[in-house]
Amino acid sequence: MSSKPADPAASAAEPVPAAPVASDTATTPASVNRAEEDAMVRQAQKGDLAAYDELVRRYQQRIYATVYHMTANHEDADDLAQEAFIKAYQALKTFKGGSSFYTWGYRIAVNKTLNFLKQRKNRTAMSLNDLDFNAEHDPDLVSLISDRTPRRDIHLAELQEKLNAALQKLSEEHRLVVTLHDVQGLPHEEISKIMDCNVGTVRSRLFYARQQLQAHLSDYLK
Repeated sequence: MSSKPADPAASAAEPVPAAPVASDTATTPASVNRAEEDAMVRQAQKGDLAAYDELVRRYQQRIYATVYHMTANHEDADDLAQEAFIKAYQALKTFKGGSSFYTWGYRIAVNKTLNFLKQRKNRTAMSLNDLDFNAEHDPDLVSLISDRTPRRDIHLAELQEKLNAALQKLSEEHRLVVTLHDVQGLPHEEISKIMDCNVGTVRSRLFYARQQLQAHLSDYLK
């Protein structure tokens, strides 16, 4: 893997705060007061590094997790998340507040990840235990993944291989919508902003992706 991106401070007028890795202290978007977030953004736009560091701390875990589920590689996810936050800082003065900082930053990370996936030739395995499918998935699949049962233990290795193969067969857009909705738990409206499409497109992509995953895993859901 290539080394971490160079500190943009060398080419920018202002220093850039350290880019993040996943953290247990991250805050979910729903728990962040929008007025408070907007105030921090304004301070960061004026060069307040502490304010930007706080924005990073609040969202780094969720953005890192999304990138990881798209790349299936922790080191790649670390690099891409760092690059996304650095790019967001460099472009911060262009942020007009039409959406939340979280949505804006998420779109930067998603676009970087999609570009990365288009260039990457070798795919790596995704850990089954890192996936957190919600209750909208087939209950048999949820049980097989989540419950500590003899059936799970017997078929875990086979399901691991099958699930990874199924995910890799999805297009980047379909894999992304599954990650954002079923792993991150984002609502359709938020996903539409991140993916720059309408809610109907989000729903149709999600439906198609689930159908494809269930078809690929049908032998393990009987």
